[in-house]
Amino acid sequence: MKKLIPLIFLLILAACQSAVTPPPSTTTPVPEYTPAQTPIPPTPEPINTSGTSDTSATSDTSNTSATPPKISPKDGMTQLFVPAGLVKMGGMDILMENDELPAHDVTLDAFWIDQVEVTNGMYALCVNAGICRPPVKVNSDNRGDYFGSPEFKDYPVVYVTWYDANAYCGWAERRLPTEAEWERAARSDDMRNYPWGNEPPNAENSNSNNIVGDTTRVGSYALGASPFGALDMGGNVWEWVADFYQLKYYADSPSANPTGPDSGGLNHLRVIRGGSYQDGLIELRTSNRGYEVGPDSTKFPNDPAYYGRSSVKIGFRCAADD
Repeated sequence: MKKLIPLIFLLILAACQSAVTPPPSTTTPVPEYTPAQTPIPPTPEPINTSGTSDTSATSDTSNTSATPPKISPKDGMTQLFVPAGLVKMGGMDILMENDELPAHDVTLDAFWIDQVEVTNGMYALCVNAGICRPPVKVNSDNRGDYFGSPEFKDYPVVYVTWYDANAYCGWAERRLPTEAEWERAARSDDMRNYPWGNEPPNAENSNSNNIVGDTTRVGSYALGASPFGALDMGGNVWEWVADFYQLKYYADSPSANPTGPDSGGLNHLRVIRGGSYQDGLIELRTSNRGYEVGPDSTKFPNDPAYYGRSSVKIGFRCAADD
């Protein structure tokens, strides 16, 4: 997920690892789970983190939609409305990286975004319906019994590939958000560095910096809410989005409703966003772009490479058209 080694080497390494990875178990016991509305925490007061009287990039809620949330009948997820508008997309701070450039304005149609990351309990519904595969592994970073444990049903599901996340969102009558939609839901139309404003990640606004050392219950950090009320968009787990990853895509990205580059045939990398519980200052920035190996349709379903890579630090949330 770090952009520190050449792309070609990463793909070769991923292929080698996939070749020796056993296929995921299909006999994972999954407990019964009843969908329940995900809680909407109280909206935090605006916090000025810039050291001036300017609050344009702090945790204000002036962009919160007047359209009330709705609840998915499939999994109980609270969905937040994001009105049509502008996102200032890309790196605009001293920590910006090459793949975040050039910064550019993008206009988007209205859409809905999941308030929190998809949980173990929600994902189990799709597994029990026979649509989704169980996670590749059932543990989290420091918990041997994670997926399938009632104790962690409200924690984000991990060890799901892009293929799995996409399948779940389809089952839930939603879809994966585009990279541009994810960034708009996280930062609205201003130049904030983090979903909550400009204050660096800390124990009050996010599960980050390895302070907890593993995932936390979704929605635990009310002070980390984005302008539209989305939670955990910085920290907890990285999140799959729909787009293929390309280093220089922003140079040619459309100015309205971009959906990412074409695969180009050999490019199986998919974008991940938001950083994880192990990450901090750089990765949790709203403009930061990560990637992981996605599905390879040239393989057969008995080959793990057909589904792509998964990680203990990657989960997802879904979006929907208005």
